Amino acid sequence: MHVKRGHQVVVLSGEDRGKRGKVLKVSPDKNRVIVEGINFISRHMRPSASLPQGGIVKKEAPIHTSNVMVVCPKCNEPTRQAFKFMKEDKKHSRRKTRVCKKCGEMIEVAP
Repeated sequence: MHVKRGHQVVVLSGEDRGKRGKVLKVSPDKNRVIVEGINFISRHMRPSASLPQGGIVKKEAPIHTSNVMVVCPKCNEPTRQAFKFMKEDKKHSRRKTRVCKKCGEMIEVAP
């Protein structure tokens, strides 16, 4: 998957096109992500211990990963990703990292 939890993404298509948000959850088996503040749906909830009154609750629904693009932290624009191998101090060790196609900056996921 080109998107991981914690990435800042921009929505490419749909009614929320152009909006930005942070990825909250990734489902690689279904190729879907849940983005903070994007694609709200209304759920009719019956009363429970956590929601004693019940009613209509708004929450984020998953969207397909092809409809989002990662935002580069340096140039602050949506970009594709390239992969580069960074050499480490250890003998013959390499580490695969994500790199912005536009500016060449590393794209890291915030912990």
